[in-house]
Amino acid sequence: MEILIIALPLIASIISGFFGKLIGDRNSEIVTSLMVTVSAILSVLVFYEVIANQYEDNIVIATWINSGSLNVNWSMKIDSLSSVMLVVVTSVSSLVHVYSIGYMSHDPHKPRFMAYLSLFTFAMLMLVTSDNFIQLFFGWEGVGLCSYFLIGFWFKKETANAAAIKAFLVNRVGDFGFALGIFLIFYLFGTVNYNEVFQLIPTITEKNLNFLGLEVNAIDLICLLLFVGAMGKSAQIFLHTWLPDAMEGPTPVSALIHAATMVTAGVFLVVRCSPIYEYSELALNVITVIGMSTAFFAATVALVQTDIKKIIAYSTCSQLGYMFFATGVGAYNVAMFHLFTHAFFKALLFLGSGSVIHAFKDEQNINKMGGIWKKLPFTYSLMIIGTLALTGFPFLSGFYSKDAIIEFAYLRGNTTGYYAAGIGIFTALLTSIYSWRLIFKTFHGDYNNKDIKIEETHESPLVMLIPLVFLSIGAIFAGFFFKELFIGYDAGDNFWKDSIFFLTPLSTEHPPFWFLITTPVLVILSIPLAYYLFVKDKNLPTQIANVNKPLYQFLLNKWYFDEFYENLFVIPSKKLGLFLWKFFDIKLIDGFGPDGISGLIKKCSIKANKFQSGFIYQYAFVMLIGFSALLTFLIVK
Repeated sequence: MEILIIALPLIASIISGFFGKLIGDRNSEIVTSLMVTVSAILSVLVFYEVIANQYEDNIVIATWINSGSLNVNWSMKIDSLSSVMLVVVTSVSSLVHVYSIGYMSHDPHKPRFMAYLSLFTFAMLMLVTSDNFIQLFFGWEGVGLCSYFLIGFWFKKETANAAAIKAFLVNRVGDFGFALGIFLIFYLFGTVNYNEVFQLIPTITEKNLNFLGLEVNAIDLICLLLFVGAMGKSAQIFLHTWLPDAMEGPTPVSALIHAATMVTAGVFLVVRCSPIYEYSELALNVITVIGMSTAFFAATVALVQTDIKKIIAYSTCSQLGYMFFATGVGAYNVAMFHLFTHAFFKALLFLGSGSVIHAFKDEQNINKMGGIWKKLPFTYSLMIIGTLALTGFPFLSGFYSKDAIIEFAYLRGNTTGYYAAGIGIFTALLTSIYSWRLIFKTFHGDYNNKDIKIEETHESPLVMLIPLVFLSIGAIFAGFFFKELFIGYDAGDNFWKDSIFFLTPLSTEHPPFWFLITTPVLVILSIPLAYYLFVKDKNLPTQIANVNKPLYQFLLNKWYFDEFYENLFVIPSKKLGLFLWKFFDIKLIDGFGPDGISGLIKKCSIKANKFQSGFIYQYAFVMLIGFSALLTFLIVK
């Protein structure tokens, strides 16, 4: 049963990818959606077994590498951590597959699209079920490759191609650090298997290594290198620039990447490697700072964006920041709890935005929408649920997980923890403001689209709405029903067990009452504030922007990260490439190659061809001259 969870999406991808034209569009959609749905059902059953019977297993599928001391199996590790990821990945993926049937109905390449989705799911499942770093890296690169295919699916669009290349290249930067981390692990321990590495970690706590001329603790170096990989995949600040551009892909792709697969891989990596990170205070502090910085940065940028998908994309970036600073303060289970709840409401928001885009015939600018809540009542209601969950409105999923992160950061009791908690509260306020800005500007106020009549907008078909309904159930109830299981008093012993390692048990105290109510109160108060700003007095935000124009431009240009990287890396690389092309390729290689030696031979052959006149007397005359020259040489000699 466990092997089928992984195998079915792969089989679905092969059938749709290689035989899609043979079986037809509709059959491709049915086969892929059905197989991934069966995989989701099986994942839920495994998750239940883990909860009810403390089921754990390590299923060896095949021997993959056996060279010297390197022994790597193709395995499927089933424990609490992987079972949670199985449910998240397969459930969201299955709903995205079904949703895509309606959303991609007019696309001429539906089998290829469904094949990519299923292959993406397979790669992510390989990643989360690995029992060693090599298999993890295989899945890691697999989701990166599939993201390239999916982001650039509409490859005839220049912007889609550019976004796909950007995502691929930025992730390669992170993956380089990740690969170095794996190399270092094998160098130190002679193995890449999780259990063996984790058991040996305490033996090298005092070991130092020389890295780039610096004396660095071995565990610190491993943790930081692995985290560089996590930064790239989970779009943390400095390696985040690919994520907003990834919106060039179809909306189902955005939902899958941002909610359940690729971006959660970095969080999963850090949590899986908790037996290593627990011994590195430096790495944990770095993760905390990077996480809270990302959360704040992305929230500020989302405040001024006008593309409906990019606003939600930056919200993903911000929420991933929350997850990372949760791991940074040692609350790995809380990070997984937020990852779990976030998958449902974020997928709901992305697919809901897809429904809006579908109604507006691919328009994504929220300034060209408005006043359509009566025309799209179901989409509107479901996106309200997703927004409430995202903002942490009391008693919805996001409330339980996000507040838990802020509370545990506060209970950390050090400067970094307090700072993270403060940033977390302020970011929660910003999240609520930009989320309600999206809702109010999209569905309320005056209708602002001059190209499409409001009568032409319409609700999405059932095949697109049904996945939204299922996701809304998760957005409402997932936090309440799973809170005790994930972060309850006995969660570490009863559920997570050895899948998450705590060197120091998490605090069981409660923050002061005023601290507990701060975030919910701010979230609730932000709703009428956002309504006044974006519905009642729509000129006020413009006036504020004009008064603070430098700040507005700073946020609108996304803190100028893209411009900075353009000038620091892209332009110099292009100039270097142009120089190498003109000097080495054209002058040296072509000069001595096609245009050099071969050109000389060609010229000589053309001249020699002139001697072939076809007259016998000329040939005889040349022979006579040659014979005379030879005879003269022999006499003189």
